[in-house]
Amino acid sequence: MLNNLKNRKRDRHEVYTASQLTNYGEVYAVGQYISMSADKARRVIDQIRGRSYEETLMILELMPFRACYPIFKLIYSAAANASHNKGFNKEDLIISKAEVNKGTTRKKLKPRARGRSYLIKRPTCHITIVVQDISYMEDWRRKMQRLSVKDRQALMAVMTTRRLTVPTPENEDEE
Repeated sequence: MLNNLKNRKRDRHEVYTASQLTNYGEVYAVGQYISMSADKARRVIDQIRGRSYEETLMILELMPFRACYPIFKLIYSAAANASHNKGFNKEDLIISKAEVNKGTTRKKLKPRARGRSYLIKRPTCHITIVVQDISYMEDWRRKMQRLSVKDRQALMAVMTTRRLTVPTPENEDEE
């Protein structure tokens, strides 16, 4: 049920919670149980954090690490989610958050001489990629600059309350 709330189109007069407002321009993709060490994936993730979508794809294609391919697939998936679910333009996306968490360790037994066995440990990791639409942030910044200092303070006070409406350009013109 929570997934349906995230993916549906919202009315401009709909009420949002504070956590929804902070995630308004963000879309994410999660890859779980990827068969590689979290440290090896983190080495690649640190290179792409904060970069644009197109620049990230070029970097990942040219890097020589095995971790690049699953991360490439996740970034491509996050951009597809953004364009399909929220209608964002792929050229306006940046990688706002990228994190790697340690997953479970798969254990296998390798047969050895004299009936013995050695334990083989295969680490896994969970990768989360969050892309953000820059155009939404620029619109917000322009709207805030047009407001007077008193109106900005009032708006920030409203944003700290529990429930609030998202100010859109249409709402601002009506007032």
